[in-house]
Amino acid sequence: MKAILHSHRVHLGPVTDEHLEQIATWFNHSLFLRRFDAAAAQPRSYDSLKEWRDDATKNDSHFLFSICDGDTLIGYVELDGILWNQRNGWISIAIGDADHQGKGYGTEAMELLINYAFQELNLHRLQLTVFDYNEPALRLYEKLGFTYEGAQREFVLRDGKAYDMLMYGLLAREWNT
Repeated sequence: MKAILHSHRVHLGPVTDEHLEQIATWFNHSLFLRRFDAAAAQPRSYDSLKEWRDDATKNDSHFLFSICDGDTLIGYVELDGILWNQRNGWISIAIGDADHQGKGYGTEAMELLINYAFQELNLHRLQLTVFDYNEPALRLYEKLGFTYEGAQREFVLRDGKAYDMLMYGLLAREWNT
């Protein structure tokens, strides 16, 4: 059997209390927040992040993993909103520090998460949304084989400009592992 949560450099694991302390620092950076969420950029406290992590741990339709290279926290991935009867789920990724972005960590982590979703959880479809200004994420999702499925036009208003929120999907039969 092949390892489902380990790749060449990264492994997916639990989000620990120490990880939450690091993740809280990422939520102080506007670029991180603006790539990740349509909500107004605001810091998140350790306690709110702990509640998020703990809720995911208790929920059978929410899977949250840290992304680590050895002992170094790189980011996290989520698989949530799973509709088990339809075998559909939403995925997302966050790479925290700029010095870890653009180095392939996101690709390896997403490949692990997608394999986990399709091979371990037997899901049929994965979906995600991304803002059209998040070019690194768009490149990643298209590289992984996600298909553009539509847009919510002018969904996000930032700095006097309107941006679309794009929808992408990937079916199990389209995934080449």
